[in-house]
Amino acid sequence: MVEQLPISTPLDLVFHALADPTRRAMLHALSNGERTVGELAEPFAMTLAGASKHVKTLESAGLIRREVKGRQHLCRLDAARLADAAEWLSFYERFWTERLNVLDALLREEDAQSDTQGDRR
Repeated sequence: MVEQLPISTPLDLVFHALADPTRRAMLHALSNGERTVGELAEPFAMTLAGASKHVKTLESAGLIRREVKGRQHLCRLDAARLADAAEWLSFYERFWTERLNVLDALLREEDAQSDTQGDRR
């Protein structure tokens, strides 16, 4: 059985927040400008309480900033933590790019050998 460990690092919080498609959609909506919690909830037909839980997760991860103006909670994207996640992922992008380049070279070499063997026939 896998033991669930508490989320402890900022990067853990970001990936936890991004793991949910509703929260990713909310971030996408915020990329077009600030929204109220109600506006974020509307496309999902969810309650304000449900949307607020998602907003709190995004806020805890440092992906959004919330400002309270009277009864309205205005949310705006804060993409700096996304840059941290992109940096972490870039290592694996380099890893796979290097391996795919090796595979490409091997396949080209194999094709070249097939072509020269075909010319001998």
